[in-house]
Amino acid sequence: MVFFHKNWRQRRSVLYMPSTNRRVLEKAPHLDCDGVVFDLEDSIADEARAGAHQNLRELVKDTDFGGKERIIRLPQLGSASFAEDLAVSLSCKPDALLLPKVGNASDIEAFQQMLEEAPADLQIWAMIETPQALINLKEIAACGNNTRLNCLVIGPNDLAKETGAKMEPGREVMLPWLMQILAAARAYNLSILDGVYNNFRDLEGLDAECQQGASMGYDGKTLIHPAQIEAANLRFGPSETDIKQAETIIAAFDDPANAGHAVLQIEGEMFEFLHLGMARQLISSLKD
Repeated sequence: MVFFHKNWRQRRSVLYMPSTNRRVLEKAPHLDCDGVVFDLEDSIADEARAGAHQNLRELVKDTDFGGKERIIRLPQLGSASFAEDLAVSLSCKPDALLLPKVGNASDIEAFQQMLEEAPADLQIWAMIETPQALINLKEIAACGNNTRLNCLVIGPNDLAKETGAKMEPGREVMLPWLMQILAAARAYNLSILDGVYNNFRDLEGLDAECQQGASMGYDGKTLIHPAQIEAANLRFGPSETDIKQAETIIAAFDDPANAGHAVLQIEGEMFEFLHLGMARQLISSLKD
C-alpha cells in the first residue's frame, strides 16, 4: 500500500527534461507523469544557457501543466551561472527548486536565505548524490523542520561516480545507502524519490527497479524518458489489491455492528484506526 506520510503528495513519476529542447518541453504538459524537472544542471552547456532560459520563460512560466508539479534543477550552489539561473527560475514561478550535490545542512540553509522573498509555497528539493551527503544525512533531512526542504532525490549516477560503486541490476551494493536515505526522509516527514534508470529501452529492467523502490517505501521515481512513465505510475501507485483492501477496511469500520471497536479482525488480519486512516487517504487520493 502507498505510504501516506505527513506531507504526502502523489509523486509516482517525475521526469527530467533538458531546458534546451523546445520540442520536448512543448510536449511536457500532455505527459502522464506527476512532475517535470526542467534541467539547468548537467544537461546544459554554457553556450546553450541563454536559450534554455528563454525556453523556460516561454514554455514553462505561464503554461498550464494540468496539476503536474513543475520543478527546476539548478546548477551546483556557488557555480558561475547559479545567480542568473536562480533569478530566471524564480521568474517562472515553479513549485520547487532542485538543488544538486547537497553536501551538508549549511547548503540548504544558505539556499533558504536566498529564497526569503520567494512565494511561501515554493519548495526546496535536495539531491543526495555524494559521499558527504551520506555522512551528513541526518543534518540535511532535519532541515525539513525549519526550511522549505520538502523532498530528497537520489542521484545514483553521481553516487556511483564518487564512490566507485557499480551500477548493476538489483543495486545490491547501493541498497544500504538507499534505505539509509529513506530512513532519514521518513524521520523528518520528507518525500523521497528513487533515482533514474539509465537504459530507457530496457522496460523490463525498469519495471523491476520500480518494484524494488516501491517495496523499499519510496514515493516515486525520477525518469529520463517518457517511455518510463507507465511503469513508474503502475508500481508506485496503489495496486488493485491495495484498493480492494482499503475499501474492505473502510466498510468494516463503517458497519454499525462494529461501532465502538478500535480493532477489527478482517479476513484473518488485525486492523486498527491507523489502518482506517490510511485506507481513507488512499481512496481519497484516487478522487483527486
